[in-house]
Amino acid sequence: MKMPDIEAIQAFVLVAELKSFTRAADLVGGTQAAISQKIKRLEEGLGRQLLERTPRKVTLSLHGQAFLDSARRLLASYQDAVNCFDSPKRTLKVGVSHHIVGADLSQWLRRLANTDPQVVVAFSLGTSRDMLESYEQGKLDVALILRHDNRRQDGEVIGCERFGWMAAQSFELAPGAPLPLAIQPEPCGMRSMVMSALHTQNRRWEQAFVGSGILAIGAAVGAGIGIGAMVGRMAPAGCVDVSERFALPPLPSRDVVLYTAQRDAQAQQLIRTLSADIAGG
Repeated sequence: MKMPDIEAIQAFVLVAELKSFTRAADLVGGTQAAISQKIKRLEEGLGRQLLERTPRKVTLSLHGQAFLDSARRLLASYQDAVNCFDSPKRTLKVGVSHHIVGADLSQWLRRLANTDPQVVVAFSLGTSRDMLESYEQGKLDVALILRHDNRRQDGEVIGCERFGWMAAQSFELAPGAPLPLAIQPEPCGMRSMVMSALHTQNRRWEQAFVGSGILAIGAAVGAGIGIGAMVGRMAPAGCVDVSERFALPPLPSRDVVLYTAQRDAQAQQLIRTLSADIAGG
């Protein structure tokens, strides 16, 4: 038996499914005569009639019915073979503390997407505590966090973030009034840092806004609701550092720490992009 060619089998499956030589020809951009010739070659090679042709319709013969499923499997295997050199996209699960990236998140994500089109970045944003726990549980390939305590001393320090007391430029505070804070709920390393700093002055304070995430805190600060502790570059437009204006205590800096076990060149390239804007120590 002569080995049938793949195009003839493709033509047969199309005609069998569409029940029309004309529609099959239209689908592949060919002619009805060309489709008919391919199936004729296939039938001659197999020594079996596969289709019953009448002026009004095309139906499968008994041999055609028997051959159809095998032909479909053959085409699927052929397509797999053709696609064997296509590299599947890699997924890299990245978690970043929202105190490290704020209003510039879209630019960050754009740079990550453009670094390597063959890598899909599964991006998570949250507290340093949550991102580190997710990394420890194997849910993340890369974690970029602020180090607030000594629970872990490993990881790679790649930079340092300095915090300021940010408020809307027009924000006013009455003499002796408690400090209205835009702050995150407990537990939160940033909240603890703020409380400790205010405690050194015995400074009175109150919660003016409680929100999860630096984007929410920044929006409240920009709206003039309260004062928030954040990295200056993350403050919304129109906000300024009011540390001197209201005689507020200095806030400590925090190391930016990278956790990852991904050491291949592809991952390292993405990590360099991820950490490009981190402030130097």
